[in-house]
Amino acid sequence: MRKFTTRDITLAALIAAVYAVLTLGLPLPPYAGIQLRVAEAMTVLPFLFPAATPGLVAGCFIVNLFSPFPLDLVFGTLATLLACLLTQLMPSRWLAPLPPVLCNAVIVGAEIAWYEVGFGPGFPAVYAYNAFTVGIGELIACVILGELLLFALPKVPALRPHIARERLAHM
Repeated sequence: MRKFTTRDITLAALIAAVYAVLTLGLPLPPYAGIQLRVAEAMTVLPFLFPAATPGLVAGCFIVNLFSPFPLDLVFGTLATLLACLLTQLMPSRWLAPLPPVLCNAVIVGAEIAWYEVGFGPGFPAVYAYNAFTVGIGELIACVILGELLLFALPKVPALRPHIARERLAHM
């Protein structure tokens, strides 16, 4: 297991701040069944920079402090953590958006459905709807915007030395 350097901690803090500003500063709904968090595009970053994971988790936690759903602190943040860890394991950049889309659709979709109807007979239908709408928002953020990040960042000369070596071979 590698130790975190000062550079890693700085990167994590910067990513947390950007995630929070993008989510709270843009006039898009960040806490509903139909949501689009532009900052979720950044959840593909652990594919290139494993040190991005703590920053994304911290940024998500900070944003979820403002959520009208108290369980968002736990489950929304857990979805981001799980997505980041799985993204690090993806074999290609084209698959990197898959974990954030699936983790958020499944976990956040269930959380919103529970808030709306509880675990009663209406839960499956409400869950399916919320998993779909959360998944669509994640798909837009992670596949469209996230893939742009994965394409552009390795081309920045100052960032190339910091990209996980095994990833540069696949770019």
